[in-house]
Amino acid sequence: MSLTILLSYIILGFTLAAPIGPVNSARLDKGIKNGFWHAWAVGAGSMIADGVYMLIVYLGMVQFIQVPLVQIFLWLFGGFILIYSGVEGMISSSKITLSESRGTESLFKCFLTGFIMSITSPLTILFWLGIYGSVLAKTVQVNGTGSLIVYSSMIFLGLMLWDVLVAGLTTGLRRFLTKNSLRFIGIASGLSLIGFGLYFGFQGIVALFS
Repeated sequence: MSLTILLSYIILGFTLAAPIGPVNSARLDKGIKNGFWHAWAVGAGSMIADGVYMLIVYLGMVQFIQVPLVQIFLWLFGGFILIYSGVEGMISSSKITLSESRGTESLFKCFLTGFIMSITSPLTILFWLGIYGSVLAKTVQVNGTGSLIVYSSMIFLGLMLWDVLVAGLTTGLRRFLTKNSLRFIGIASGLSLIGFGLYFGFQGIVALFS
């Protein structure tokens, strides 16, 4: 087990977390408005959800996620959560002031936001089934089953590093923002979440009536 291989799995986890999606949109929004720990809490919730799906794939429980009714529920519920979060974010952004923008939301609420967004997102499920499933298959083929936990831990470490990086960046950016720019970010983030939610909901409706 070489250091280079371990590093490659850390980089894999880091890059898996990087694409802009609902969770990263929410993470940026919470971090810029409220600071480091709020952005970190969103990411921590998302990581716990990622860990759940990694465990499901690891234990071979993939067939449960492939049940059509389960998929339809995740599409529709995930869409509802994203739309609700987007609307709530846009409404709150119209009332935000610089003096009130830091620390106005609880860390637990931010954690719950990240967790629910990830655990109900079909894209997260498909992502981990496709990416992590193939990683497990390759690891078993090359190194046997004994290294699975170590390599999986390195992927998770990469996810954690991304969360800390984004939280740090949002904290640094915040000092340059005005009240209007904070409101703009809130509205843009809300629209992004609503867009993802409408897409999820549409896919759920199509699957329900197909």
